[in-house]
Amino acid sequence: MPYWLMKSEPDVFGIDDLAQRPGQTEHWDGVRNYQARNMMRDQMRRGDRVLFYHSSCKTPGIAGIAEVVRAAYPDHTSWDARSPHYDPKSSPEQPRWLMVDVRLVRKFRRTISLEELKQHPGLKGMPLLKRGNRLSVMPVSAQEWELILELE
Repeated sequence: MPYWLMKSEPDVFGIDDLAQRPGQTEHWDGVRNYQARNMMRDQMRRGDRVLFYHSSCKTPGIAGIAEVVRAAYPDHTSWDARSPHYDPKSSPEQPRWLMVDVRLVRKFRRTISLEELKQHPGLKGMPLLKRGNRLSVMPVSAQEWELILELE
């Protein structure tokens, strides 16, 4: 089973927001990086597990687990001029950006902080921890997944 890490700012959309959605399910919109989009399009599948990561906050880290429940499809926010994710080069006829739907599996008892992840020797190669990597969607190996679950 492929594993992923997806970043979101908790003051915009956090794991508690996902928990409040009907069916604890929501679309993951606003991805505006071609590499992240291509991973969603070409590799992410229904049933894949996701580490829900809170970024750009006091304590960045992994807050819980979600599951992809709908594979990539056009991100309608990209052609909505009122959306902060608007892209005038995207349209319903020629969508440039994609999104997936995710459902909450569970919230962790505590957030596993970025600092804690950096200290774990088994996670040194994790894309999240590589210098300069700012992708909002990234793969997680099965070994990294297991090590992170052990930290909870």
